[in-house]
Amino acid sequence: MNQETKTLKPMFADVPADLDIAIVGSGPAGLSAASRAQQLGCNYVLFEGESHASDTIYKYQKGKHVMAEPGFLPLRSGMQFEAGKREYILGTWDKQLADQRVNIRYKKKVSTIKKLNDGAGPFELECEDGSKTTARTVILGIGLQGNIRKIGAEGDDLPAVQYTLSDPDEFQNETIVVIGAGDAAIENALGLMRKNKVFLVNRREEFARCKEGNLSQILAADNNEDLKILYNTSTIRIEEIVGTKDCEPCMNYVFKGPEGEQTLPVHRIIARLGATPPRTLVESFGVQFPNSDPSAVPALSETYESNVPGLFIVGALGGYPLIKQAMNQGYEVVDTILGLPVVPADEPLLAAKFKPLGNQSVSEVLDLILSNVPIFSGITKLQLREFMLESDLLKPAKGQIIFRKNDYTSTFFSIVEGSVDIDLVGKDGKPMVINLPRGHYFGEMGLISGRRRTATIRAGDNCVLVETPRKAMLKLIASVESVRKTIDETFVRRAISTYLAPPLDNAAIDELLSDGIDVRRYAKGEALFKDGDPADGLYLIRRGSVAISKVIKDKDVVLSYVSAGNYVGEMALLSNNPRSATVTASVFTEALVLPVAPVQRVLASNPDWKSVLLAQASKRVKSNVFREDQAFRDSDLIRFLMQEGLGEATDALIIDENLCVQCDNCETACADTHNGTSRLDRSAGPTFQNIHIPTSCRHCEHPHCMKDCPPDAIRRNENGEVMIADSCIGCGNCERNCPYGVIKMAVKAPPKKGNLLTWLLFGLGDTPGEREAAYDPNAIKKAVKCDMCAGSTGGPACVRACPTGAAIRISPEQYLVKQAEPG
Repeated sequence: MNQETKTLKPMFADVPADLDIAIVGSGPAGLSAASRAQQLGCNYVLFEGESHASDTIYKYQKGKHVMAEPGFLPLRSGMQFEAGKREYILGTWDKQLADQRVNIRYKKKVSTIKKLNDGAGPFELECEDGSKTTARTVILGIGLQGNIRKIGAEGDDLPAVQYTLSDPDEFQNETIVVIGAGDAAIENALGLMRKNKVFLVNRREEFARCKEGNLSQILAADNNEDLKILYNTSTIRIEEIVGTKDCEPCMNYVFKGPEGEQTLPVHRIIARLGATPPRTLVESFGVQFPNSDPSAVPALSETYESNVPGLFIVGALGGYPLIKQAMNQGYEVVDTILGLPVVPADEPLLAAKFKPLGNQSVSEVLDLILSNVPIFSGITKLQLREFMLESDLLKPAKGQIIFRKNDYTSTFFSIVEGSVDIDLVGKDGKPMVINLPRGHYFGEMGLISGRRRTATIRAGDNCVLVETPRKAMLKLIASVESVRKTIDETFVRRAISTYLAPPLDNAAIDELLSDGIDVRRYAKGEALFKDGDPADGLYLIRRGSVAISKVIKDKDVVLSYVSAGNYVGEMALLSNNPRSATVTASVFTEALVLPVAPVQRVLASNPDWKSVLLAQASKRVKSNVFREDQAFRDSDLIRFLMQEGLGEATDALIIDENLCVQCDNCETACADTHNGTSRLDRSAGPTFQNIHIPTSCRHCEHPHCMKDCPPDAIRRNENGEVMIADSCIGCGNCERNCPYGVIKMAVKAPPKKGNLLTWLLFGLGDTPGEREAAYDPNAIKKAVKCDMCAGSTGGPACVRACPTGAAIRISPEQYLVKQAEPG
């Protein structure tokens, strides 16, 4: 050791061994650990199985821009790292390895690690070439290479299906499908689109796990002639096309998306679905995993030590895939082994977040969260640190409102201490309060379904909450299988107790769920079930909406509309008869299906619930019979509204052309209210019979504009309207994501000169003759759209300015009920 560390006593110093530290794997964490060990004069060796350092980054595609995230986290390492191209970073590290004389041994792939002398002795490491050495401690930084996830569909092993990509320029003039939603998939798609036609397949509705820089680039590239993103899309199968020429597509990619099943002829499929930990190898070293989830990472202490004393795990294998975090870990773990005081790089950031709890240390607060909130039981303490960097710790006063019923917010809350009170209405119609104690969570309905909050929630005694933004929670759900399963089950339980079966107790609900939950996704226009089908279960609509229809006089007639949070399919279960109507997804829809057998068992043993369902079903039958004649006349109109996407609207502008005199007062009033920039185009948009849907924001249930907004500037307000905040940076993602063309990029225009007629009749606009404000043509354009004239009295100006009452703002539920009414 050098002079600085001569007085330090390494961990397990009394155990005789060849090395103080054996570092396995030269990824970012391993390189940083070796650099720190070299700096402190430690007796160590860095083992690398390949002929080059950092194999994971070495296998990145050529020219890949490597990001240094998270930007707020400082770097702690003897190795330099800053954002740059793959080649620059590898070259810099190779030079530093030589300059620092790091003791790295290439082509030494460690195959066995075991403790000698029944666990009392040092570690013995054996390489595939048969060489052996001993070490007092081991730092394992082998990453996740070699355990790549496959597509999991028929044909995923065809020759033109690959799971890595070295050089995008190797391919040209091909149609290529890239599958995945992480950084690797995005970067591959961006690289390939320069010379190919690329389709990027994302199983979900947004990119929850990628870096912000990649997110901005891929959204900017979407829908140009060389790249298209397919959201909510899953692979059905891959079919080989026999007898094609070299220049022709050789496979059919069969997939299911929001528009249903489709087939795409392609030359190549590149799946970048991540990797799972090399569990069998790591378990052979004696390391334990917390559960059987294939994506689980080993259980580690806050100092990165596994259950095997002296064996430390850092980097991606420990649950930290980001390069900067891994490098910090490598540096810190060497200091830990050598007895130096270690304060993690993220400690000050977490300490600031945890101030509401007073003098408790970061470690104590993390332990409190892990011990009190079961949903986090599937993640390690180290993963929780990363999660809490994106969340907030709250300590609201007793009685303080967390959110109100019918609010449109989407954050997720976990109860760490104390409780919350939920304001509900009892069976007798009187107010009632349910207390939700620590360990529970709430807010999953708004998170998943996009609908309004279903109850008012107030802080109880000694309440401590973790509030997590929607993006961070979606990332956790996508990354940890146990969290996803827990959220799904809780959603179903609460939907059952709130909407479907309030009379049932927990034991009956357990019985309902005894055969599991089937999660089904439906494209727009796809039938959940058809008239005459046998009953296969009870459907809880988790997101989206459905239309219920029946054939009347040889015509398929829409009888009613059901939105997220409700259920369909109970009639056939009650009568033991086939389905009596067809239920079709009006937009992309997700349903949770309870199988027939447990539902019927619970119905048989719970007559109160059966009576409630029978009464509701009878009411629905009578209502449908009553509406059939009117519905027959209006079904084409209702179907038109559904086809135009009103099934996902919460507040749409509709114009009755029989009343409209085309005065354009609505558009003028909108412009006058918004400094000269109208947020609607009256003449644009589709028309059927006398109903016109102008181009204006519908305030969608699941706003397309809200997904992938870099500054998170698009939010719902308490009334449900989708608003764009001043923090908008003008990236244009929302404009590209909106399928209805209702968002435009505009500078803050000056007010128009006042119009005498609209000023006199409606009080709209500035006083006639007022001077216009100065206009700056170089101002940054930002997103603008309908904001329902927030802050103005009397409601939307477009509706108020209509002299004939032709323009109305209404939710689809209200409009469809209105259409179904007689007369």
